[in-house]
Amino acid sequence: MPSHADATTAYAKRFDAVLTYIDVNLEGDLSVDALSRVANFSKFHFHRQFAAYVGVPVSRYVQLMRLRRAARRLASREPCSVLDAALDAGFDSPESFSRAFKRSFGMAPSSFRQQPKWHVWSATFVVPYLSRKLTMQVRTVDFSETFDAALEHCGPIGLVNESVRKFIDWRMQSGQSPLPSSRTFGIPRSNPDTTPGDEFRFDICGEIDEPVAPNVYGVRELVIPGGRCAVVRHSGSTDHIGETIYPIYRDWLPASGEELRDHPLFFHYLSVFPDTPQDQWQTDIYIPLT
Repeated sequence: MPSHADATTAYAKRFDAVLTYIDVNLEGDLSVDALSRVANFSKFHFHRQFAAYVGVPVSRYVQLMRLRRAARRLASREPCSVLDAALDAGFDSPESFSRAFKRSFGMAPSSFRQQPKWHVWSATFVVPYLSRKLTMQVRTVDFSETFDAALEHCGPIGLVNESVRKFIDWRMQSGQSPLPSSRTFGIPRSNPDTTPGDEFRFDICGEIDEPVAPNVYGVRELVIPGGRCAVVRHSGSTDHIGETIYPIYRDWLPASGEELRDHPLFFHYLSVFPDTPQDQWQTDIYIPLT
């Protein structure tokens, strides 16, 4: 007879399979009939089992996942009308989609498209299962002091990539901080969701083992101090990294008993574009702790 721990693990795997199926089939049949078959659970009990495990009813979870994908499309650089987003999310009309979007996230989809506010999104997008999953993925590490070359970006976050290209040009021209053997970091000096565009600051950093040579790019030396950090991995485009950042502060930090250190969070980019498509990027987010 399987142990209680084995049975619990098997139960979780069945629900994880359902949640994965939902994620990759958002445009398909996500009825209770279909999902209960994926889980190999009785349709009669599936409603209650799903709500107990995930924290919201299955129909609400499916709608939230479809709205989240629609929001990502609206906020992307690719043209996407509210009608396209509505149909993609399984709604019959833009009007019903707009009502659901605003009811769930406090702003109209057209407003979100013009100025995405991921901090508002993350504050309202609360699914207990996802918060538990995040908590399990957060780890604490001792980060070693790191010497870097840094280029400060000043201005709207949408222009950061222009500064990134400038930093890449410096890397290639100088031969310092070679990409294959040197880590790449990013340090937001202000919150793009709450800072006027022309006041936003962001340091683009590459690891070095020698002083930065004089240059015309404005690249300077910078030290990322060592110390304890909470680390969580973000998968996908960094355009949506706020979806991973805000739950750390909202859910993990209050329950952890940890205190924040007086240093901004920073990113370690584990993937390189265009070698890795942006939707497959991996980025570690470091939150400095006391």
